[in-house]
Amino acid sequence: MKEAAGGIGALADDTRRELYLLVCAAPEPVNRDQAADALGIPRHQAKFHLDRLEGEGLLASEYVRTSGKSGPGAGRPAKHYRRADAEIALSLPGREYALAGRIMAEAIATSARTGAPVGDALDAVAARVGREIGAEAVAAHGAPVDADAARRLALGTLAAHGYEPCTTDGVTHLRNCPFHALAADQPDLVCRMNHVLIGGLAEALPHCPRPRLEPGENRCCVLIPGVAADGADPA
Repeated sequence: MKEAAGGIGALADDTRRELYLLVCAAPEPVNRDQAADALGIPRHQAKFHLDRLEGEGLLASEYVRTSGKSGPGAGRPAKHYRRADAEIALSLPGREYALAGRIMAEAIATSARTGAPVGDALDAVAARVGREIGAEAVAAHGAPVDADAARRLALGTLAAHGYEPCTTDGVTHLRNCPFHALAADQPDLVCRMNHVLIGGLAEALPHCPRPRLEPGENRCCVLIPGVAADGADPA
């Protein structure tokens, strides 16, 4: 519990939280200069916050020579940060378990009232809630004008809900499932709910690429495709 409390305290600072999300979303470890440039803050400020995150166990670090050379004249290795392997309670926000509970409870109540299969009721509720989340994002940030803008808004919204998007070769996987503990016991049910929920979010964002259900190790079961050269959804 002490480690979880420390992690929560470390992420209470806005800059520190942005740095943590930046490192989590990066496909490769991030050094201090990259982090400072991405957030537009001084290098010493990035160093302070990254080291604090490492000290709280949220990030891990390694030293790498960016030149790729070794031996005399190769320069000093730079410290790079990545998400720590250890899982803490903060990566599974309580509000998201409340969201899952609300969706499941409403689906069960609907099934009991109408006689519809629970799975069908779950799909309907999850899709509606996803559309509501998407509508809130549009109300806050404006409707996206093309597929690239829609994808950025979708990923930002997912990050705000604890999914930790990470893009590699144009395809985004979600490094954290906010419903992880539930998924461990009921993977098919929770992955189905996740897929439909994120699909509802994408449906509410004009031009947004549709998510795909592709379960994998150590990540959420949903993938977000990239945007084709003509701005269309490649899927």
